[in-house]
Amino acid sequence: MYQDETLICEDCGKEFTFSAGEQEFYAEKGLTNKPKRCPDCRKARRQKNRRKMYDAVCSKCGAKTQVPFKPIPGREVLCKACFDAQKSQVV
Repeated sequence: MYQDETLICEDCGKEFTFSAGEQEFYAEKGLTNKPKRCPDCRKARRQKNRRKMYDAVCSKCGAKTQVPFKPIPGREVLCKACFDAQKSQVV
C-alpha cells in the first residue's frame, strides 16, 4: 500500500526518503502532513529546542537529579519522586 517517497528538506534542501514504514506509522498516529525536514535537520531542531538541565541533589532523599532551573543555594530542590510525593500530599 505504501511506497518509499523522496522528499526535499525545507531547511537544508537535501533529498531524503519518507519510507513506507514511516508512512504507515504516520497513518496509525493520524498524522496527515508529510515531514518537511530530513532526519538530520529534525534531530538538530529537537536539540536546539531542548531545555538546559542543571545537576542538583534532592533536598529530601539526597539523590542526584537534574532540574530545568539553576539551583539557588539554600533553596529546596526535589527529585521527581519527592516532588510527585509532595504534590500528591498537597491535593
